[in-house]
Amino acid sequence: MTDNLAPDTDLIVFDGECVLCSGFFRFMLRHDQDERFCFATAQSTLGQRLYSDLNLPTSEFETNLVIVDGKVHQKLDAFAAAMRALPGAWRVLSLCRHLPAFLKDPLYRTIARNRYALFGRYDTCLMPDPSLRSRFAPDGF
Repeated sequence: MTDNLAPDTDLIVFDGECVLCSGFFRFMLRHDQDERFCFATAQSTLGQRLYSDLNLPTSEFETNLVIVDGKVHQKLDAFAAAMRALPGAWRVLSLCRHLPAFLKDPLYRTIARNRYALFGRYDTCLMPDPSLRSRFAPDGF
């Protein structure tokens, strides 16, 4: 699925037009002090291939993808996997993965479907400046 990435690469794929998703990306950049993660936008060649391989829509990105230790996480479990990989107190947020599916799935779906109305949308996909490009996977933007 991620042919052009090293096998031990952890990856976050996010909607580069979504203000909330891009905020998550910036949060991870700030707190991923060991630079464990690399990134890709869902609109990128890599993002499109991953969504397609997972039989997810390639135009409506209602979930971020977080790949940790070769395992793909979606929805609130993706957020939990990312938090679990961060150092320090952020790990406590990974406990949301233990919420029952009947609560976490509808909650996530409601926010995801309304994220543009609630948080806004960029007119164009995020384009990282040269200082951030090294954190992006090949074909990731």
